[in-house]
Amino acid sequence: MTLKLSTLAIALGLGLAVPQIFGILKPQAFAAAVRKFPRHLPIGIALMLLGTAWFVWNLSLESISDFNAFKTPMMIGFAVIGIGACFFVQDFLAVRGLAVVFLLLGKLMVDTGRPFLSHTNWVLVVQAWAYVLVVAGIWLTVAPWRLRDLLNWATANETRVRVGSVLRMAFGLFVAGLGVLKF
Repeated sequence: MTLKLSTLAIALGLGLAVPQIFGILKPQAFAAAVRKFPRHLPIGIALMLLGTAWFVWNLSLESISDFNAFKTPMMIGFAVIGIGACFFVQDFLAVRGLAVVFLLLGKLMVDTGRPFLSHTNWVLVVQAWAYVLVVAGIWLTVAPWRLRDLLNWATANETRVRVGSVLRMAFGLFVAGLGVLKF
């Protein structure tokens, strides 16, 4: 099963844009919810398990024969590490899980968009976003507390919350629009 670039762009664009309505209409409640994210354990567990399952699934699809003999032990090992993180690395688990999901989402975005690079330059918007997510995933893996600091800065007052929400909504709608009109 191959994911269509148009479907991915619409889903990602709307997935980014729709939550911003809350930030525009109720900036204080949005800010309070956002500030809780980095240390929110249930969300952290969900993101880490999602990232672990997604990574193990990607590994199961890999066909490189050089490590084919080690594939099953690697899959088990990575699953144990991902699940173990939920128990033993709970500090900033939501950020760590988000970092894993960002890395995997970046891979999905690049892989899905690659065949369309010769058809339209608009694919570069999705590809650039993918690379931003990959860099963010690496950065958050190395220093997860920085997301807390960034979120505290971004939600310091209602103006920042609203402006950030409007910008994210505009970008999300732009990407969804590309999915409808260009891909």
